[in-house]
Amino acid sequence: MISRLALAAALVLALAPGAPSAAEWTPPAQAVERLARGDVHADVISDPGGADGLVHGAVDIDAPASVVWSAILDCGRAGRMAPGIRSCRITERDPGGRWDVREMTVQWAPLTPVFRTAFRSEFEPGRRIRFRCVSGDVRFCEGQWRLEPLGTGRTRVIYENRASSPLSAPALVTRAAMRRDVARALKALRRESESRR
Repeated sequence: MISRLALAAALVLALAPGAPSAAEWTPPAQAVERLARGDVHADVISDPGGADGLVHGAVDIDAPASVVWSAILDCGRAGRMAPGIRSCRITERDPGGRWDVREMTVQWAPLTPVFRTAFRSEFEPGRRIRFRCVSGDVRFCEGQWRLEPLGTGRTRVIYENRASSPLSAPALVTRAAMRRDVARALKALRRESESRR
C-alpha cells in the first residue's frame, strides 16, 4: 500500500510543470543512444540535500517544442498521463503569462488517501518550465522541464526534480516508485504530444 501511495506522489511530481539543481543535468552518452532508439531515460538517486530523491528523466518526442509545451501545461489532460490524477486546476496566474500556480489532487485507488499539491511554475515559453511546491501534502519539490529542439520537428524533453514523498516509506521503495512512474509519465507525454501533431 505504501509503495502505491509513493507512486501517486511521484506521478504528481512528474507531471508538475518543473527550479533547477545547482548544475543542469544532461543525459549521459548511453542514455542519448537509448533516446535515439525510442527509449526513455529515468533515474532517481539519493539526494544529498535531504529530499527523498533526485530525479532525472529524458525522452525524445517526434513533435515540435510548441506542441510538447502545450501538452505539459494542459491541466485538463493531466489524467491521461497519470491515471491517479483526479484534478488539476490553475489557482493563480500572471497576466503576462510568466508564471502560474497549479493545484493537483491524486488518489491511486479507492480507499487510499487523496493527496493535494500546489506548485508555482515559472515559464520561459517554449524552452523551460521551473517549478517548486508551495503547499500541500508533498513536503518538498523543486525542478524543471527543459525542451531542446533536435531539428526536423523533434524535441528532447529533460526533466529534473528534487522531491520528497508525502508518506514515510523506505528510501529505496520511494526511489524505485519515482523511477518507474517518471518513465511512465514521459512515455505518456510523448504519446500525448505526438497525437497532437
